[in-house]
Parts: sequence; structure tokens; C-alpha cells
Amino acid sequence: MDFQTFRQFVADEAAKLHIEEYELYYQLEESTSVSVFRHEVNRFSDSGEGGVCLRCLINGKMGYASTQLLSEESARALVRRAADNASVLESSEPEFLVEAGQSYQTAAVSTSPIPAADVLRKTALAGQDALYAQSGVVDGSRTEAFAEHIHIAIHNSRGLDLRYENTVSGAFLAAVVSNGEEKANSFKSCLGALEQLDLAGTAKEAADTARATLGAGIAPTGAMPVVFSPKAMSQLLGTYAGVFSAENVQKGLSLLKDKEGETIAAPSVTLVDDPFYKDSAMPIPFDGEGSPTRCKKVIENGVLNTLLYNLSTAAAAGKATTGNASKSSYDSKVGIRPFTMYLEKGELTQEQLLEKAQNGVLIDSLGGLHAGANTISGDFSLQSSGFLIEKGKKAAPVRSFTVAGNFFSLLRGIAAVADDPQPPTSPSFTAFVSPSVLVEGLTIAGK
Repeated sequence: MDFQTFRQFVADEAAKLHIEEYELYYQLEESTSVSVFRHEVNRFSDSGEGGVCLRCLINGKMGYASTQLLSEESARALVRRAADNASVLESSEPEFLVEAGQSYQTAAVSTSPIPAADVLRKTALAGQDALYAQSGVVDGSRTEAFAEHIHIAIHNSRGLDLRYENTVSGAFLAAVVSNGEEKANSFKSCLGALEQLDLAGTAKEAADTARATLGAGIAPTGAMPVVFSPKAMSQLLGTYAGVFSAENVQKGLSLLKDKEGETIAAPSVTLVDDPFYKDSAMPIPFDGEGSPTRCKKVIENGVLNTLLYNLSTAAAAGKATTGNASKSSYDSKVGIRPFTMYLEKGELTQEQLLEKAQNGVLIDSLGGLHAGANTISGDFSLQSSGFLIEKGKKAAPVRSFTVAGNFFSLLRGIAAVADDPQPPTSPSFTAFVSPSVLVEGLTIAGK
């Protein structure tokens, strides 16, 4: 049974039980991938997961119920379960449904079906050939071609009727290189139609990055200037993005309470959340509640303009939603997420940032982000790898050192922003993008 027929059975049952306020959220995700190792397919995956969640508002209380089965019997049972759940709630927080008739921006999506398994296999094998064509690449290197299709629909009793479909495909290339004495590895992803992927360029980038780390030493210990590469700064943004969630602020899980309108970062910092970012894999015109999405400057020239809100957190703060409601799956509760959150680029090159730093460390990759980052206090102590900066130039590779500091202090300590952001490679609604940034006075623990 399709969703359109299913929702009519839900509407009939809701009318029978005199339920006037309800919402149906439908989500189906299908994915296929082929992995290649030593020029042979070593893994094939084909999966699909999804279902329907019903929220119904009865006497001010919101009952939830979900199902993976789309049939007349399950539709009627779904309504009864949601109504029963609402009736047993002892307390309730304000819940809201989106009104129909709002304006939605058009998103650039792909309506192509998931490529056939043979097309994925050929792409993964071509990626493997591209890797082994690079100097120093050895066994252990692997490639994967993947494709995902997502279908979302939201329908409610207030006339809202939204649909979204998109297909994303790409490849993942992991290079292992050797100089005869030691090995190093790096990986790169690329998104797009499989037949248009630059596999040779992606393979070269992965192999070049890995080769550059061969012979790495240990960084010195001390407080020094640090340049975060686009990759490293994007990792840091992704780790701490939750501090901008109004839900976390209202629960005391972020230090940004009552900070809207105040300066929290250096004047060079403008942080944007854009659901229609030009290189986003999943641009979407509505959020998890059906509110229109829009581009907004979270931080502008160092000033916190806005947190990210859904309907309930916006009502609690006396504000309008920013269109950032999220559902991690069809049956999850409504939360908050960014879309493509990016730091606006500056006018300097990375080389000019290194010149300004003179002596310090260029961090290219961060590890231990879950264990080493406190997302409430902002403190972090993270395993890192990268390169020394000597006399304003990129010098010898270094690894196995720790960078320590505080995210909120780091925002205030950004001395310069470069012009080199990289396209996002996340095949999902949420991605993080940053150019290189220069931060003064972080603590490095090495030798």
C-alpha cells in the first residue's frame, strides 16, 4: 500500500475517534553499496528501512505511535495506539503542528533511481584501479561505491501535505602507501552521479595526503599558534554544533544561554546554516515538522545572531522557529539539527595563514572527538596529526600529539580565516564546512 492510501485510512480512524489534531510522518531510506579489496568485490549491501510515525494531540497531550507496515489494519491500530499513549501521559509539554499555506523554496534534488549493482561494482573497481595507479599505493587500499535514496512525506490535519525524494551516490577511496620502511593511510570521498565522478583525482588526493605523512615525527610541547586545515576545522564544528541548539541551551547543556545578540567570537567569524548550500548532497525545503527551511547566519561578524529552533523550543523562547526541527528516523521524537553549517571564507590563502603563524602547528586531522571533547563546557583534548610550521612555511609531518583548548575560547581566538573551504562529502542532511583558520595560543603536547 502506498502512503497516500494509508493516510486516508488514518484520517478515517481519527475522525471516528474524534481526534482533530494529528500528524503523519513517513520516511523510507534505501541504500546499496559495493566494496572492493585487492581488485575483488568483498562486500555487497542492499538495505531498506522506514515506516510511519503518528503524532496526535488529545487534551493538550501528544501521543506517539509508529509502524513499518502500511495496511488498513495497521493504520487503524496506529491511531488507537497513539490515542492510548496520549491518555496515559501524566504531564505534557507544549506541542505544535505546522499550518498549511506557507512558502517553500525549491531544492535541487535528483529523482534518479538507485544505480544497478553492476554499475556500483564497475565504479568501485575503477576506483581501485585509480588507487593502484598512484605511486606507493600497496595492498590494504580499498574502495566503495554507494547510493542512497530517501523519501519523506509529512501530512497533518491542518492541511499540510509535503513530499521529498532525493538520490545520492558517490565513492569512498582509502589509500595505503608505503616507502618500504613504513606505511601511512588516508581516505577521500566524492559525491555525484557515478559516471561523472573524478575517481583519478580523488585517488591522487588520497594517495598524496597519505604519502605526505610518511616519516612523521612528534610535535614540540607548548602554547603556540595553530592552523586548522579545512578538514580539521570541519571536524571541530561538527563536534560542537550542538551548542547552537536551542534545545540543549534550554536543558542547560550549552553555555550559550542568554547569549543571543552578544559577541561570542572574533570579528572574522561568520557561521552560517544553509539547507540549500550549493554543494549539499541533501538540500531540503522543509524540516522534520514541516516548517520551511531557510539560510540563516548563526554568528555574524562574531555576534551570536540566533540559536537553532524547532517549534517547541521557539515557543519556549518567545521566538519563531528557524526551521531546524529534525527526526533521526521515522519513529524518533522531534529534535534539532543544522543542515550545512559552514564558516564563511576569508580572503587569505592557507600559505598566508602559515606566514602569519610563523612557528607552530598545522593540524590536518583530529581523533578521539567523542572521548576528548566536552560539548557542555567546550573543553577539548584531542589526538592530532599534521605538520610543523617553521618560519611561516609548512614543514615536516608530525603525529601522535595532543591539542587542548576550549571551543568557545577558540572562536574568540580566531586570528584569520582562509579562502579554501572544501566541498562537503557527507551523503546526509547535515554537513560541516570550513576553510583553514589560524588560532592563537592553543596548547600542544608532544615530545
